[in-house]
Amino acid sequence: MDNKKIIIIGIILLIIAAGVIFVMLTSVNYERIEITPNGTTMEVPANQTDFDGNVGGAKIWNWNNGILVTYNNHEDPNFLQVTELGFTALEELIKNGEKQDIDGVTCYVINADELLEIHIFDVIKVNYNGKFYCIPLSNETTHDNIIICCNNKDIAVHMAKSVEYKNVYPDNTDLENTLSTLENVTGDLQSKANDYVNDSSIKSTVEEKTGVNLDDAKNTIEQYTGKLPI
Repeated sequence: MDNKKIIIIGIILLIIAAGVIFVMLTSVNYERIEITPNGTTMEVPANQTDFDGNVGGAKIWNWNNGILVTYNNHEDPNFLQVTELGFTALEELIKNGEKQDIDGVTCYVINADELLEIHIFDVIKVNYNGKFYCIPLSNETTHDNIIICCNNKDIAVHMAKSVEYKNVYPDNTDLENTLSTLENVTGDLQSKANDYVNDSSIKSTVEEKTGVNLDDAKNTIEQYTGKLPI
């Protein structure tokens, strides 16, 4: 084999080696985490994703070039705190960005400095810059709300597609039962007031025995039941 062929083969091997090294350096390994205990999971960049804690019901993770925020209102009943800390504001800000469809996933492109203006990120000491690809996700069955923001669109899309939803918080019917009971009670009160007022003989007897004006009583009941949030 002459020197020319050896040189050509050597160059080819160097190109292949450089390609392998490039792939190794630029590829991202992922690990699966729980975003709700024993429930919904998703993949995040491995060995670089840090959990920043639970802030008013919102859980926050960050890595070299991105942030993950999750929130489940059945896990934390004090969901109004999350609104105050900026979860809703963050979602609205994101949806004002440039909308793009990337591999079947809806992304919104915003500037990192806008993202960090949201109050919820005061707890994270980061220095992001450039464009962020943000993906908001929600699931009505599991009650999970997820926001992925990353300046690498491939990572953001991979994370979004990796979500596996699992419901561990059954619907809370206590409030519904309470409202139903309240509706029945107020309905009974109003019905009885109408019966007494509309029946002249009963009305006359009751007013005589009790000294209570049933028209006034009816108006009072209607006044208060009308103010109930049902």
